[in-house]
Amino acid sequence: MATEAATDDTADAPDAYDALLDRARRWNAVGSASGVLGWDQQVMMPEGGTPARSKQLSALSSVHHDMVTDDETGELLEELADADLTDEQAAVVREIRREYERSDAVPVELVEEISETGSEALQAWEEAKAEDDFDEFAPYLEKHVELKREYAEHIDPDRDPYEVLFEEFEPCLSMERAESILTELREALVPMIDDIRESDVELAVDTFEGTFPEDDQEALSREALELVGYDFDRGRLDVSSHPFTSGNQFDCRVTTRFDETDPLGAVGSTIHEYGHAQYNLGLPQEHFGTPLGTSRDLSVHESQSRLWENHVGRSKAFWQEFLPVFQEHFPQTEEATVQDAYEAFNQVYEDNLIRVEADELTYHLHIVVRFEIERDLVRGDLAVEDVPEVWNDKYEEYLGIRPDNDAVGCLQDIHWSHGNFGYFPTYSLGSVMAAQLFAAAEAEIDDLDGKIAAGDFEDLQDWLGENVHQHGARYETNELVKQATGEDFSADAFLDYVDEKYGELYGI
Repeated sequence: MATEAATDDTADAPDAYDALLDRARRWNAVGSASGVLGWDQQVMMPEGGTPARSKQLSALSSVHHDMVTDDETGELLEELADADLTDEQAAVVREIRREYERSDAVPVELVEEISETGSEALQAWEEAKAEDDFDEFAPYLEKHVELKREYAEHIDPDRDPYEVLFEEFEPCLSMERAESILTELREALVPMIDDIRESDVELAVDTFEGTFPEDDQEALSREALELVGYDFDRGRLDVSSHPFTSGNQFDCRVTTRFDETDPLGAVGSTIHEYGHAQYNLGLPQEHFGTPLGTSRDLSVHESQSRLWENHVGRSKAFWQEFLPVFQEHFPQTEEATVQDAYEAFNQVYEDNLIRVEADELTYHLHIVVRFEIERDLVRGDLAVEDVPEVWNDKYEEYLGIRPDNDAVGCLQDIHWSHGNFGYFPTYSLGSVMAAQLFAAAEAEIDDLDGKIAAGDFEDLQDWLGENVHQHGARYETNELVKQATGEDFSADAFLDYVDEKYGELYGI
């Protein structure tokens, strides 16, 4: 459902609006610089660089905080409270006001301490994961929990601190709504997964067994990015311990990782990160540094990555185009058919412990585990020292498997090393949103499946650009989904999608 393009015509705007916009551009430039340093720390920086990098990032976070919370920002917002603004201008003021009010409530010293702790915790997490030693990371996790409780209390001492932290990543959907969707997914997926495990259908799960050298996987990943249309003039592909995307509409970089026994993992994570990058690169360039040139929050961002990973990359249509490419790099798979590849990429695992390697269905139970643990940590209902045991118990309860060690258990994700409590629910919210957006795109694009099978992604890219990317943060989450699909955000499309797809695959 196309809508009018987001504009920011300030010709008739009050002087205060122009001044506020200029301030936002400057503090967002500082934030972009921090992003580059963060990318470098995870990709290129020598191991010994952490002490200096933590100080650099801490200083930039302090400068950013001071710019946002300067008295002039508050005065300009007050002046604009009753101003006659266009819809676009009102949206800009709304987003800046939200950032200002949250930032102004938090002392700059706490902001600096959180940033510095994050840099130190990142190195500790990487070493703890490599050595399978949770005790090495535990003090940093403890400190992050304490700091983030304090952070939430400054913002609103009368509310659930986890709910306050969740709003850092998804300010436009309530915690109640997020929990409702997670519950809806758990109630629908647990019995579906049980039915799948009892099914007599045998998928071609051994299609890509063997050894696949990392160099060849990297070449394949680059070719996959070229196929779907990644702009290497504004981006790059690198390797990191945890795949991520960093950047803006002028420079957006992706990373992936490789396992020589799992080439599909690299394909999936690379296409996933492409979805994030394509969103950033599709933001209006003329609005760089303003809310109209900034992505909506993480649920929407994750919808873009999950849409490309699951609805495109895992589709049978995609493998009609991509399988010959795959086989050029790995001739040992030359006898595999498109159906074989489709089944291998969509199998539901019985024993997978790793979230980023999970299938579409069990993935959400991985999220539920993390959500429940971090919620209880922040609320004070769980001690840090008990995290490994509780983690393992929940995996056994929800997924029927138990980690042998913490490296594949509670140390597998990078998020807690950054102190990002409240982030994980956005992954499931994004997957749900991806299904709703893709269903709308299918309804509006003539023979989308055929276009994907032919390696033609232009119409889908244009649809997402027109309905999601071009708006930046103009609309709040539910309104953006409603503008694009004609319906309020719900889990209906996702549940219909998995019912049809996995019902056909497993005969259930």
